[in-house]
Amino acid sequence: MKAKPLSLHIPEPKARPGDTPDFSDLEIPSAGTVSRPAVDTSAKAMHDYAYDLVRVLDDDGNAVGDWDPKLDPDILRQGLRAMMLTRAYDDRMYRVQRQGKTSFYLKCTGEEAIACSQAIALQDRDMMFPSYRQQGLLIARGWSLVDMMNQVYSNTKDRLKGRQLPIMYSSKECGFFTISGNLGTQFCQAVGWAMASAYKGDTAIAASWVGDGTTAEADFHSGMTFASVYQAPVILNVVNNQWAISSYQGFAGGEQTTFASRAVGYGLPGLRVDGNDFLAVYAVTKWAEERARNNLGPTLIEHFTYRADAHSTSDDPSAYRPKEESERWPLGDPIERLKDHLIGLGQWSEEQHDELAKELKEQVKQAGKEAEANGTLGQGPQLSAKYMFEDVYKEMPWHLREQRQELGV
Repeated sequence: MKAKPLSLHIPEPKARPGDTPDFSDLEIPSAGTVSRPAVDTSAKAMHDYAYDLVRVLDDDGNAVGDWDPKLDPDILRQGLRAMMLTRAYDDRMYRVQRQGKTSFYLKCTGEEAIACSQAIALQDRDMMFPSYRQQGLLIARGWSLVDMMNQVYSNTKDRLKGRQLPIMYSSKECGFFTISGNLGTQFCQAVGWAMASAYKGDTAIAASWVGDGTTAEADFHSGMTFASVYQAPVILNVVNNQWAISSYQGFAGGEQTTFASRAVGYGLPGLRVDGNDFLAVYAVTKWAEERARNNLGPTLIEHFTYRADAHSTSDDPSAYRPKEESERWPLGDPIERLKDHLIGLGQWSEEQHDELAKELKEQVKQAGKEAEANGTLGQGPQLSAKYMFEDVYKEMPWHLREQRQELGV
């Protein structure tokens, strides 16, 4: 019998430019159908949660099911404001990049519910190890927009002194660990920080975020191994927004199984959550937080969402996916969904929403003027060249001292 030639499977998205987007094959359970397990449930007993999808807000904007966190309307309005401010900030910084005032920018459009709800759910002392699409963590915690813009502009008030790529923020005061361009390192860093916190008998936990593509990196698996072995008090988040730059998430393994199922092989609980549902994300984060804080170990959370905009200002998504695909994403817009929920509760209105949008746009505009006064790319005051020589060596070697003297800085 003649042997069959071997063949490889090459992952391919369902739609490319010119095709009609189709999400009909996605298995999206109705809101409220997934039960909320006890926080001390064993990882083995939670096998099915890695394949299901936690949802709280139904199609009519009602909060239903065991996972409903029953948040006070003030917290809901706080979350809505944070998401709207994040989007307004993104929109302005995108425009200034196109105006040549900075070299690079990266938006989180469509993913605001993840960072904003988790920042509110976690305690201020907890340390956050973000990827580069979690600016909402800083904004939800009330961090200065001017400070963030200074970093994007790499201007004279940039706390990182122009040494980081724009959007790679850092704020120890806000519990926001410096973003690394080497994706995946933050998982290892978060697990190590959480281990140290436990070793010292502290009460603070850690949380980290990576994208779906990063789960194929070695650092992801190193972090998972240490988290599992030492039962570190850490929340590990995978933001599955369907695209790693222009690479379909199937190339990272998302076509064969869920990213939450990565937890199963490590003996950890894995949860999948509707990443566009503010209440659902908040609820699973509080569940994982309680587990970590009570020495019950780490949790892996997959946030099922969609990157509505380009990967960055260097990307053109129309080259690899249909232009209207984001509009057809079946889980909707996180801001609109929370707005509709608040209106349904009688705690918000379209008029209040429009007024807040105008207010936040003006807030961002004024912050922009203040930041631009400190300089932008090629315009206004510039950082001194002396910063190239500082904070590198404890004692500056002789050849660098000579180079600095030659520059006269």
